[in-house]
Amino acid sequence: MELNGKIAVVTGAALGIGKAITEILLKNGAKVALLDVNETAGKSLKEALDKQYGQERTLFLNCNVESEEQIKAAFQKTADNFGGIDILCNNAGILNETTWEKTVSINLVGVIRGTYLALEHMSKLSGGRGGVIVNTASMAGLGPLLSCPVYTATKHGVIGFTRAMAAASTASGYGVRFNALCPGFVQTDLFTTIPSKLGQFSHLADATEKLAEKFGILTVSEVAESLLELVTDETKNGEAFLVFPQGKKYVTFPSFSS
Repeated sequence: MELNGKIAVVTGAALGIGKAITEILLKNGAKVALLDVNETAGKSLKEALDKQYGQERTLFLNCNVESEEQIKAAFQKTADNFGGIDILCNNAGILNETTWEKTVSINLVGVIRGTYLALEHMSKLSGGRGGVIVNTASMAGLGPLLSCPVYTATKHGVIGFTRAMAAASTASGYGVRFNALCPGFVQTDLFTTIPSKLGQFSHLADATEKLAEKFGILTVSEVAESLLELVTDETKNGEAFLVFPQGKKYVTFPSFSS
């Protein structure tokens, strides 16, 4: 997919991986709607991007992925403003084992909700142009992060949902590709605050630190570059793309299809 003139929506766009995704999409010619609950960070990022790319290339919308109403309104505003939606990056996420219901609500339910509402604009079956949806999962979606069972469960859920939607899209003719981005540890606020968010598993903080030392830490721009590959390469559908500082690979799963 050639990104020039394409319209993208990024959730959790104001900071961290979402900010890097927003920047790489803009750099490659897309228009981007930045969705985030953090209004201060979102507005200040939009200001900086306006100076670089001009006001008409971005839109900041204060939006909580837990709210069907807010997401629906944000997608409608994006489509009205830019003329449709071609790309969705479901990137908003938290890691907090103490508020585990909220973790499930944002990390998994938010991705499902965002996907279904975006398909109303993107699916060829509902008059859309097709496109691509990339969901930010994690290496914790492919193997257990022992100090974060609920975070692990949500990211496994994101990968399962992504792969099933990719197959459903192909079988139904949505014209939308679905891929999951699975980075290892990334230098973000989410990563630096892990030890304080483990709740009943806080005694396992050292084990998490050892894992981080073993695998190394990615920069947000390395993650964004991998996202770009999933967006632009038309052959990628139903992929889980594992990204580490040492390299990246597409994950092979057992096949259950007839």
